[in-house]
Amino acid sequence: MPKPSTNRHRANAFLTGARILPDGVTGKESIPDLVDGAFLAYNAGRLGEACRLFAEKMLAKDATVGMTLAGALTPAGLGRACVIPLLKAGFVDWMVSTGANLYHDTHFGLGMALHRGSPFLDDRILRKHEVIRIYDVLFDYRVLLDTDAFFREVLRSRPFQRAMSTAEFHFHVGSALAAREDALGVSDTCVLATAFRCGVPVYTSSPGDSSIGMNVAAIALEGGGFSFDVSRDVNETAAIVWNAKRNGTSGVLICGGGSPKNFALQTEPQIQEVLGLPERGHDFFLQMTDARPDTGGLSGATPSEAVSWGKIDPDQLPDTVVAYVDSTIGLPILTAYALAKRKARPLRQLAKKRDALLRAMADVYLRKRDAGAVKRPVARRANQGR
Repeated sequence: MPKPSTNRHRANAFLTGARILPDGVTGKESIPDLVDGAFLAYNAGRLGEACRLFAEKMLAKDATVGMTLAGALTPAGLGRACVIPLLKAGFVDWMVSTGANLYHDTHFGLGMALHRGSPFLDDRILRKHEVIRIYDVLFDYRVLLDTDAFFREVLRSRPFQRAMSTAEFHFHVGSALAAREDALGVSDTCVLATAFRCGVPVYTSSPGDSSIGMNVAAIALEGGGFSFDVSRDVNETAAIVWNAKRNGTSGVLICGGGSPKNFALQTEPQIQEVLGLPERGHDFFLQMTDARPDTGGLSGATPSEAVSWGKIDPDQLPDTVVAYVDSTIGLPILTAYALAKRKARPLRQLAKKRDALLRAMADVYLRKRDAGAVKRPVARRANQGR
């Protein structure tokens, strides 16, 4: 058996973390004070680690940050409360969102009202009175009809009579919403208008899976010329990450999971496996989720599993955090922490650089392909289902 002194030496190696001996909460604490002083263990501990990872490393000068949104976050006000401040501070450089989040975000841009309510109402009565419920968020059915009318009006206009990536589509929609803000003398009403002003490209991984996609389909029945170029989405997002890694680091801030998460992470397998360009994966991975890996519900899997797919740089695995917390709780805390700890960063304006970034990556890929120098990793496949 090892000598007691050896055991003691080994034990001390594990006991290097800060002692848990917090001061009492007084009610005068700032968000950073509370996070650093009282979020010490369990999921509070992981959220504290997430806040520090984001503020101290992911927001470095040379880091490009992608953000994903899944779950009904914008109707709950998280777009205006958190995403817009992050965009304006230069803390998010590109985004992937469900179409539903962007559709409901548009309600705010059009000045429509959503209300706090109860999750325990009788939905049969709500249906009778034409009230829509998203858990405890309530709004008039006409909000949907009027938002649909806005999108159909936009889709019938001249700039939309062609195929385009979802980022270009959202850029034009954001321009229209920003013009409405200007006409009304208001600002910061919705994510898409702010993304347009800040030059942040916003992608949707499943553009047909929302009311926006449903209205696109209706216009197609009329013979309209618009369609989503989903292949360009795949290549543009890969080009953003490829450029980020050529000039610094790449991180992903994941709210929820689902298709937006995989779409942001699959950029690395697209670069490495499909295009055969040398890369090692994202440098930083931060996720807030209430899903579990053992049931298959943790979309995109855990950071350590993502390493096996080439999505995360294996050498950067310590710089990954999963906080098992509701995004409606975690995101406001993380946003407040980051804004208190870091100064605003210069806006990268990637929306205006999409074409140039894509051409740069495509030129390298095509030259290597023509020279027979494309080398694809052996026995690696993109994690399509997770």
